[in-house]
Amino acid sequence: MYRIGEAATRSGVSVPLLRAWERRYGVVSPRRTAAGYRLYDDEAVARLRAVRSLVESGWAARQAAAHVASLSAEALAASIATADAAAAGVPDGTAAAALVRRFTAAARRVDPVEAGRVLDEAYAATSFEAATERVVLPALVAVGEAWSSGDLDVAAEHAASSAVLRRIGAAFDAAGRAVGAPVVLVGMPAGAQHEIAALAVATAARRAGLDAIYLGPNVPTDAWLTAVAETGARAVVLGTVMTTEVPVAREALSRLREAHPGLVLAVGGRTSDAVATDGTIRLPDSIADAVAALRGALLGS
Repeated sequence: MYRIGEAATRSGVSVPLLRAWERRYGVVSPRRTAAGYRLYDDEAVARLRAVRSLVESGWAARQAAAHVASLSAEALAASIATADAAAAGVPDGTAAAALVRRFTAAARRVDPVEAGRVLDEAYAATSFEAATERVVLPALVAVGEAWSSGDLDVAAEHAASSAVLRRIGAAFDAAGRAVGAPVVLVGMPAGAQHEIAALAVATAARRAGLDAIYLGPNVPTDAWLTAVAETGARAVVLGTVMTTEVPVAREALSRLREAHPGLVLAVGGRTSDAVATDGTIRLPDSIADAVAALRGALLGS
């Protein structure tokens, strides 16, 4: 049996949304302890996951809840297995590689229409997190390698990066703030500019029910301290990519730890191993796993 925070973590549904679905649609009917705390079993978590999957694929919440309520335990398990397989495998392998090649070719031609079409196809095929990890970030790596080899000029590289930033930024705005959830500040330390992965993590954090605020690239340490004080943030996520960012990122984390002893500090990105110290969470490379680790640190699950 799970308390509501752990049920939210296991199902991928934020606590406020879980309560709303329970109240409005009767998606789950938890037991209560003598002290009044809700308790959820594995079937309740499975039903929450199934409703979430249908809503993410375009169903209205009321319709999704009614459909899941009609499923037997066996049909529910089969539905979740199908959704998990789709999320894990689409796009994958040759399909993902083809999208990466198309995006790189569009970037080389400075063709924003085709680049946008590739992004649309990637995000329509699977979850935001899977599409970003399997198509979008690899496509940007391919574009960067083409620029390094002289096969693509800097204007084309900038145009491709800007197209991705706009698309992920739109997803971040669409996810909305989870008012009442733990506030998480996400951004880059002073001097750091490669922000796309950090913005993707902030977007995934919002989708997972955290109140993520994205501060952007090149944020001075004093500004981080001010932002934590102004927002009452419970966590800070620093993204680092270049070795030149390591010293300033370590300094920022040290000063944040000294000023806010209870603050959850996390770091991700290519050079995060060199930045993470005792008391700092080194986030997994997977966006979904990184957000799960962050939720676990904040919610104690």
